[in-house]
Amino acid sequence: MIREPCIRALQDAMKSGRATARQLVSGYLDRIDAIDRHGPQLGSILELNPDALSLAEQLDAERETRGPRSPLHGIPILLKGNIATADRMTTTAGSLALAGSIPKRDAFVATRLRQAGALILGKANLSEWANFRGKNSISGWSSQGGQTRNPYDPARSPCGSSSGSAVAVAANLCTVSIGTETDGSIVCPAQTCGIVGIKPTVGQVSRAGIIPIAHSQDTAGPMARTVEDAAIVLNAIAGVDPQDPSTEAARGLPVDCADLLNPNALRGARIGIARNYFGAHREVDRLMELCIKQLESLGAILIDPANIETAGAWHDSEMEVLLYEFKHDLEAYLARLGHDAPASSLREIIAYNSAHTDEVMPYFGQELLELAQAKGPLTDRTYVEALEKSRRLAGADGIDATLARDRLDAIVAPTGGPAWLIDTVHGDYGISGCSSPAAVAGYPHVTVPAGFIDDLPVGISFLGTAWEDAKLIRFAYAFESATQARRPPKHAP
Repeated sequence: MIREPCIRALQDAMKSGRATARQLVSGYLDRIDAIDRHGPQLGSILELNPDALSLAEQLDAERETRGPRSPLHGIPILLKGNIATADRMTTTAGSLALAGSIPKRDAFVATRLRQAGALILGKANLSEWANFRGKNSISGWSSQGGQTRNPYDPARSPCGSSSGSAVAVAANLCTVSIGTETDGSIVCPAQTCGIVGIKPTVGQVSRAGIIPIAHSQDTAGPMARTVEDAAIVLNAIAGVDPQDPSTEAARGLPVDCADLLNPNALRGARIGIARNYFGAHREVDRLMELCIKQLESLGAILIDPANIETAGAWHDSEMEVLLYEFKHDLEAYLARLGHDAPASSLREIIAYNSAHTDEVMPYFGQELLELAQAKGPLTDRTYVEALEKSRRLAGADGIDATLARDRLDAIVAPTGGPAWLIDTVHGDYGISGCSSPAAVAGYPHVTVPAGFIDDLPVGISFLGTAWEDAKLIRFAYAFESATQARRPPKHAP
């Protein structure tokens, strides 16, 4: 098998007969057993699809008789453990409170992938409840799956909440994966594990069938080793879905940018440097200065500084929105599960956790669940005002104002810092990144590997306004093409 094979290389191998989907699945299953379950024990997989090999054989037979459905035909992909599949796998968000839960239908994302001929290899571990349970949480830990570990140093955090999705891609346990983000949950683990992560504009990808945190910020997105692979996956999962009204705004918008990728895309582009996201780590800043020089060498017109002046001003209002929407959206999800649901309300989940503290809460509590339970309906004035404030400060007065002020095509900042040591006593203490503006505004955010600090990967982020996903992806591709900063983790050879 090709070292770190990309989608196009695997398709060429299957087209020529040098490989089959069954061989790919078998190879990944062996590698998962050797590296994820044994060896460094990365813990990135919650469960494997028991039908993976038979599905691969069906896809191989279809290729022989009718040809491939899309560039994803026969490509093994992992879904984050909060994305519903109506098969023999469960959907739990990593929580034992939802153990055994099998939804009646696939999430829209899973449906789109199956239609494209992708093979769902399994479910990836995650920070339990997508990192919305306790105040001193540990990224990559769930009561169902235990601790996910960074493949560049298993003593260090993978970040979260799409921890397993990132680790599995980085360690070559799958070709590509799907993560979800509310604020940082795709881009942080992507950069901490040295891969590409795309957090799309909210509405580009349907959230139907995904265990939620907050509908104003939630989105699914691709995680891959290359920008091109991530773009191919985004094209497959994007689309209008009547079950998610936010996708109606994307009707008629082109999303297929995989064939428009251009290594010269940065030439003449006006790129702003958000210096107010620098200063947290000296070596990160040093690496970013090299990246800035690279952007300039690629023909970008740099505006430096181009600070987002409202940065951080939305923090309190964002949390208020998340608490209100979590209760509302989660209970709507549980109601759709029907009578077979392990729990029917947030109150029942809190009660389950309290009754099973040794298994569910050995390291941190459920303060966020309890705070959410205390919130009222989405008609509360407190919620309405918090939503307006956070969106305005991050969007119109934040990213949009910065773009307009300096006539920018995109904003660049360090995605975050190198992975920190896993700490079961104090919880996470990583360097904060630049995820919040795009997350709170619902705008696109692309992170791509920028380099290494003491053998730990760090990413660079491209931010823009709503529906400019393709532009950011093209910029990230141009940067990636010139730098080729990614290298495989030594702990997952």
